[in-house]
Amino acid sequence: MKKIPTGIKSFRKLREENYYFVDKTLMIKDFLERGSEVTLVTRPRRFGKTINMSMLSEFFDITKDSKEIFKGTKIMDTPYANELNQYPTIFISFADAKRDKASIVSTIQDQMLKEWDRYNYVFNDLTKYEQNKHDFLENRLMNYSNGNLEGIVDSISFLMDKLKDYYHKEVMVFIDEYDTPFIESHTKGFYEEVRGGLSGLLHNSLKTSNSLKYAFITGIQRVAKENIFSDLNNLVVCDVTDQRYASYFGFDSNETRKLLEYYGLQLNNEVKEMYDGYHIGNQDIYNPWSLLNYVDTKELTSYWVNTSANTMIKDGIKKSNHDFKEQYKELIEDGYLDTEVNLQTSFYEVESTPTLWGLFVNAGYLTVDQVIDLMDGYYRIRIPNEEVKKEFKNITDYYLSLGDGQLNRLMRYLRYEQSDKFIKEYKEILMIPSYHDLEKENSYHMMMLGMCLCLDKDYEIISNREVGKGRDDLILKAKDEKKTSFVLEFKYLKEDKKDLEKALDELSNKAIQQIKDNKYDYGLKGKIIYIGLAHHGKDVSIKWEER
Repeated sequence: MKKIPTGIKSFRKLREENYYFVDKTLMIKDFLERGSEVTLVTRPRRFGKTINMSMLSEFFDITKDSKEIFKGTKIMDTPYANELNQYPTIFISFADAKRDKASIVSTIQDQMLKEWDRYNYVFNDLTKYEQNKHDFLENRLMNYSNGNLEGIVDSISFLMDKLKDYYHKEVMVFIDEYDTPFIESHTKGFYEEVRGGLSGLLHNSLKTSNSLKYAFITGIQRVAKENIFSDLNNLVVCDVTDQRYASYFGFDSNETRKLLEYYGLQLNNEVKEMYDGYHIGNQDIYNPWSLLNYVDTKELTSYWVNTSANTMIKDGIKKSNHDFKEQYKELIEDGYLDTEVNLQTSFYEVESTPTLWGLFVNAGYLTVDQVIDLMDGYYRIRIPNEEVKKEFKNITDYYLSLGDGQLNRLMRYLRYEQSDKFIKEYKEILMIPSYHDLEKENSYHMMMLGMCLCLDKDYEIISNREVGKGRDDLILKAKDEKKTSFVLEFKYLKEDKKDLEKALDELSNKAIQQIKDNKYDYGLKGKIIYIGLAHHGKDVSIKWEER
C-alpha cells in the first residue's frame, strides 16, 4: 500500500519513497510546446502548485539525474523525454515568506542563497567587475540585519548570467507562490517597505535578463501594477477561467475515483458535495489537499483553509461599498451571482467590487460557474462545495460582525427546535451590530439570511418569492420530509411606543397570522414551525408556533 502524500512538496521524494502518485507530467510537454517566455498560473492554496513546480525543476535541472524518478511517467513516452536534465535551472519558493517583515525578507534571502550555494562553482572565474558585483550581492544576501530587499534585486539575474556563461544554455526559472510576500506585507501593513525590492527582484530576472529560456511562476493572483510583467514578450497568464494547464492543478473526477478506490473508499454523492464543484477552465476539479486528508483520516469533514486570503477578504469586506453588500446578499439568497469579476488585478491594488469578487474566486472561496461575457469580465460565480461553505461561514460571521460560533449555535438551536435557546441566542446577536445598521426590516432579514448559509444542504432556502397568496420573507423547506420545515416572517416597528414590549408582542403575533393568512406554508409537508420576529432597534419579540 502506497503512502498518502499529504503535504509532500518534493517531486523526488514523492517518487522515491513509495507515495501515491497522480501523473501530471504531460504538463512538461504543454510547457515546452507553448514556448511562452513567462507563464503565470494562478490557483488557490492547496491545489498542487508546489509539487508541480518541483516536478518541472527536477525534469529540467542539468545538475541532476532524474531518469529513475520519471521512469514510467507519461512524459517519457513523448519526444520531450530528450529534454530531461538539459538546462540550468533555478527553483525558488516564496510560500514561507510570511509573518513579520524580517521573516519575509530573510526567507527570500534564504531562497536566493540556497541557489547561489548550489551553483557556487559558476563563480570561480569572474572578471574584476563581476567579482565586485558578486561580493556586493553576497554580502547583502548574507546580511540578515539589513531588513530590506533593495540591495539584492540582481541576485537572481546575476546567477542566471553566470549559469548561461558556464553551461552555454539559457536558464529555466521556476518561482512558486511569487505573490505570497506581496499579500503578507499588505495585510501586515508594511507593503511599501517590501514592494520595491521584491518587484525589482522579479522584474530583473523575468523581464530584463538575456539569460532566460522560460519561466513558470505560480500564485493566487496577478500583481498587475508593480511593473513585474509589463512589456514582457509572449507573457501567458492562466487564471482559473483559462483552459491552458487547467487539468494539471488539482484532481479530475477520474483521478479522484482511482485515488479513493485504491484506499478502499468510494466517490459517492457525499464526497462530491463536500469536495467537488471547482471549475478550472473547462475542467471539473477537486482540491487535492482535501481529498488526501480525507483518504488519510476517513473523516468527511473540512480540511481547506486559506489564512492569508481570508485576512485580505475581511479587509476587503470592511472597505466594500453598498453595491458589494447588495450583491453579497444576492449570492447568499440565490446560491449564485451574475456579476463583473476582475481576475487580472489584485484587490489591494485596485479597491473595487469586481476586484474583490476576483479575490474571492482566486482564493478559492468562489468558483466561476459560467462565463457570461468574457470581454466584459462578466461571470456567474458560486460557492463550490460544502467544505468551502464551512470556511465561507467564517467570512459571513465577519460580515455580520458575529462572534465565534454564534452562527453555528443559532442554527443548531433552530434545527433541533430548541425555541428558548434560539430566542436567547438571537437576542444576544442583536446586541452586536451597530444600532444604525438595524433601521428597517430588511436589515434583520439579511442577518438571518446570512445565518442560513450553512443550512442549504438539508433545506431549500426560499427568500422573497411568491408563495401562496403573497411574498414570503424566509422559508427553510426540509429536503427530507421527515424533518421540520420553518417559515420566518420579519416585522419592523418604525415609531417609538410607550409600551414597546406590548407593541412588539402584537406585531410578532401579526407576523404569525400573516404566514397563515397568506399560506406561506403552501407545498410544505410534514411538521412546520412558524416563527414571527418583530423588531425595534435591538428589541425583539419572537413567536414560535408549530403546525
